Order: sequence, then structure tokens, then C-alpha cells
Amino acid sequence: MHGVCRSHCMRLLTMTKVFILCPQVVPPNPACPAPRPRGMAGLGALILLLIIAVLPLPAQAMKTTDALGRQVTIPTPVRRIVALNSDSLEILRTLKAQDRIVGVYAEILREPTFWGTLTNLPKTGGWRTPNLEAIADLAPDLVLTYSRNPGEQFDRKMAALGIPVLRLDFYKLATLEDEVKRLGELLGKIDEARSFCDWHAGHLALIRDRVAEAPHHPAVYIESYSDLSTVGPTSGAHEMCLLAGGRNIAADTVLPYPKITPEWVLAQNPEIIVKAAAWSNGYQANGASSFNARRDAIMKRPVWSTIPAVQNGRVHVMDSAIWTGPRALIGVAWLARWFYPQRFADVDPNHWHGEYLQRFQGIAYQGIYTSDSLLKETR
Repeated sequence: MHGVCRSHCMRLLTMTKVFILCPQVVPPNPACPAPRPRGMAGLGALILLLIIAVLPLPAQAMKTTDALGRQVTIPTPVRRIVALNSDSLEILRTLKAQDRIVGVYAEILREPTFWGTLTNLPKTGGWRTPNLEAIADLAPDLVLTYSRNPGEQFDRKMAALGIPVLRLDFYKLATLEDEVKRLGELLGKIDEARSFCDWHAGHLALIRDRVAEAPHHPAVYIESYSDLSTVGPTSGAHEMCLLAGGRNIAADTVLPYPKITPEWVLAQNPEIIVKAAAWSNGYQANGASSFNARRDAIMKRPVWSTIPAVQNGRVHVMDSAIWTGPRALIGVAWLARWFYPQRFADVDPNHWHGEYLQRFQGIAYQGIYTSDSLLKETR
């Protein structure tokens, strides 16, 4: 309740109490008979009921589980949301809840075509380093952020301002559907959440079933956004590789994104190389030239010409838009096509991508998201 409304209502309540408890506080007028206490008390009660009728109902609360497994209590209804990263923003649009977004992360400006008018919303700092003052000024009912970023102190600072924080990742395939359902329940978007999860689960099952029948799992070197930075067993990209039927050559490493050397990759002798390209803005790309340039640079690295992946033209580059996140399913479909060209010859990742964009994002399908294929060998 705004301060003006609150003080006005308090004055009315005070006046009502005066009428009820002291019905004869006004000096009697000799020309008029004194009012009967019962009638005045009844009038006071009526005023009180009218005031109660126009006052907002007390907020309810809902308990949910965050990405860290913690129970979080969120006051409902949630009408004003700050989305601190692209994955939470994309899921809000999937749930048709974009009208509740009042603030977004600053990096949204890197993809203006994909996000459209959402780029005009107030900015609340970077996804790792949010601006607390900017968030507080927006008076959100909820802030959505990743499980690990920003740090734990962010929750405490928001709590001091009375702003709830819910940490959900939306970039891990193993937990994506469950997190979407949880947010859908919190926002009263249960049907929208179920629609997406049914679509997602059906397509993922098709990939799993076909991969399960494959007699061979190719050795894959996955390079993250930085050169010579691969992906370990706790990363989302590792999960994607396994789902697509690949064998990650860095599966025995400890860190999620370990740095490696060219000689290490050479010794692992990978059959396929996949490179993730950050901020390639595939949605507004008219061709694959930028992806092809990165692919060619990898193939020209010293002594890598003896690696089977390079010799057979099985080096691929993928846009970060489909590299983990809500659209990781599309990335997995591309990996499956690259790992098993014959087994997935009838699966068109572009068609799946078009379905997703039109049905769940409300935008037309367009853009280029991978390098051109140089495949010389099928298995």
C-alpha cells in the first residue's frame, strides 16, 4: 500500500474507532435529539466494513525449491520481476509472463533482434555484478538469478530491502523441466509450463532412444568459449555431449572448464571437435561465415592436421544461443546429427528450433547457428 493511502486509511480507522467507542463526542445540539449510541455504533461498524472492503487483501506466500535445493518462501502474487540473465528471461517469455518483467540484465543489448522490445526495459547491471540500487528502485516482487552468480551476499542485501531472490539455472537439461514447472506454479502459469515441458521431453526422448541403440560412441573434444578451454563432468556442455551419444575426452577432469594444451588434445586423438561461439548473435546472422572462420582456425592449429576430427572434416562450431540454456535441446540435436549422421539423417534441428521460437518465444524463426559441414566420412 502506498504511504498516502496507508495514512488515509489509518485516519479513517481512527475516526471510526472514535465513533464506535465515543458516540457522543460531539456536544449535543438543543434543537436535535441526541443520537442513540446503538445507531452511531452501527454507523461506525458500517464505515469500518467499507474500509476493510477497499483495503488490499494480505499477500499469500508459496514455498518452492531453488537450484541449490533450498526451500524458499515467495510472497504471491508475483507481478513485478527482475530477470538477471538471459536464461531466466527466455523462460519467462516461454511462460508468457513477459508483461511482468520490470528490469533486465545489461548484456541484453548484445542481442537486440532476438529480444525486441524487452531491450527497452530498465537495466539492472550485469548478470554477475547486478546494480542493487537499480533493482531496489524497481520495487520487484521477485529477482531471478543463477544458483552461483551473483554471490551469496546478494541474497542478504536483497532480503534487507524486502526483495525475494529465487535462484534457478534453466541451463541444465537434467533440471530444466522441473525448474520450469516450479516457476510456472509460482507465477500461475501451470498450463504454459506443462506445454513446454511436454514438447521438450518428447524431443529429448527421441534422441535418447536412438543414441541408446548406437554401437559406437565417438571421442569428442569440446572447446568452450575461450581457446583451449574444455568442459568437465560438472558442466552443461558435458551433459549435452553424453545425451547426444558422444564420449567427452575431458570426462576425467575435475574442474568444469579446465584449461588444456594443444598437445593434450593431440594425444586424446578425438574423432569430432565442437567449438562453442559466444555472443555470435545467430538470430540475426545472414550466413555462416563467422562460424566457418572459427572452424577453419581450429583446423589450422599446428600439428592438429593429424587428428582424425581434422582429417575427416568433423570440426563444428555452434552459437552460444543453443549451447546450453533453454535451447540446449537444439544444440543436442545438432550434436547427435554430427555424431551419427546416418542415424539422425531425418532429424532437422532447424525445424525443432523454428517450432520453439514460434511457439514458445512468439518470434519468427531466422538466423544461422552453426558452421557449414565439411564431413568426409559417415559412420
